Amino acid sequence: MISWKNLDTLASFKELGSMKKVSVKEVMTGENGGERAKKYSVPMACGMDFNFAAKAVDDDILKGLADLAAEAELTDKFAALYNGEVINTGEKRLVLHQLTRGQLGDDVVCEGVNKRDFYLEQQKRIADFAGKVHDGSVANEKGEKFTTVVQIGIGGSDLGPRAIYLALENWAKKTGNFKLEAKFISNVDPDDAAAVLDGIDVAHSLFILVSKSGTTLETLTNESFVKDALKKAGLDASKHMIAVTSRTSPLAGNSDYLDAFFMDDYIGGRFSSCSAVGGAILSIAFGADVFAKFLEGAAAEDKLATNKDILKNPAMLDALIGVYERNVLGYDCTAVLPYSQALSRFPAHLQQADMESNGKSVNRFGEPVNYKTGPVIFGEPGTNGQHSFYQLLHQGTDIIPLQFIGFKNSQIGTDVDIQGSTSQQKLCANVAAQIVAFACGKDDDNANKKFEGNRPSSIIIGDKLTPGAMGAL
Repeated sequence: MISWKNLDTLASFKELGSMKKVSVKEVMTGENGGERAKKYSVPMACGMDFNFAAKAVDDDILKGLADLAAEAELTDKFAALYNGEVINTGEKRLVLHQLTRGQLGDDVVCEGVNKRDFYLEQQKRIADFAGKVHDGSVANEKGEKFTTVVQIGIGGSDLGPRAIYLALENWAKKTGNFKLEAKFISNVDPDDAAAVLDGIDVAHSLFILVSKSGTTLETLTNESFVKDALKKAGLDASKHMIAVTSRTSPLAGNSDYLDAFFMDDYIGGRFSSCSAVGGAILSIAFGADVFAKFLEGAAAEDKLATNKDILKNPAMLDALIGVYERNVLGYDCTAVLPYSQALSRFPAHLQQADMESNGKSVNRFGEPVNYKTGPVIFGEPGTNGQHSFYQLLHQGTDIIPLQFIGFKNSQIGTDVDIQGSTSQQKLCANVAAQIVAFACGKDDDNANKKFEGNRPSSIIIGDKLTPGAMGAL
């Protein structure tokens, strides 16, 4: 029987609070930093690594975190999730987003339906439909191919799919996998929809309405906005729209749409990118095989997350360090800093995934909790952030933990050598220098130029941002 005790009642958590704190500045200065970089690195899926050398941990703290994971039964709770137990007690629902990309445990059968089979069926239907869009079998009223696909949705129906599309757009163009340009309409602000519609040829555009309930106010408002534009252009909206929804929503089986693809109540919006919510637009934009590679990367990382050894489980290790930083060290924010312009919207996606999940003040039994449930997540791509908010990160009075993401090679490959190094080499040098500067600081006689260091950070490093790597992230 799994125990669901509050974090602050666990003996291992109390022990962590009594342990000697680690000075990042001390352990990262000189040769120590190089040794830690070699030692404190955990392999991820798709050839990436999670390096936490510049975090405020040592072997004793790591042992304490491992004890916390064991006492909290984290891997058992994860297994309960992917084996189909009711994890969402507030709504009495299963939580099955992992099943959209692979099966880690038992068959999950609910109301007579094997849920893995159901998700695979939707992926196949989407792949078939996307193929018809690409070959012109599904076309506009004049039999002309669609050239643009537009997703209408908000929250998880926008943030994740948009982040993934932007992450892979240039890769797809470079590798010959670019099929249709994708746009997104999310905000009920009319300027959002108007700007998108003004920038596309609506006669050659396919619209995806995404709403699990089929009643989302912002999404239905924007659908009406789009339908009005299609009508004014003399077009039949039903020939230009598909829906992603649940089988029980008013959008299902509706003649207003060319077709409908389904998710269910067991996939939360913020975790829905691997379902039809992300699958439809990404398969149409890039091809179903590219979306399949994305799912493979996610599934490979999921498998690592089942390991009880935190030094072989990068996702759990990162999470445990985050709990330690928030509830023992008292840091109330975390900055996500991707040194890849393609990941420009990834911090916003993580912001929702983390803050919407942890933005609660009661436990699963509805009882108030007395500890911090999560940090504020924010971020921007480097090096842009260096000329924006890094000033406060380096010299402000708050310590804000940092999560860097970097790649050894660019997606497109076009570069130029300037003063002995390429732009990509400069980018990589910047992220490395920032990690050292945040950790070790800089002395200066001028107090305005001095910064103390001792700012903890980690980095996820990979070779290149590909569909598999994006899935693993």
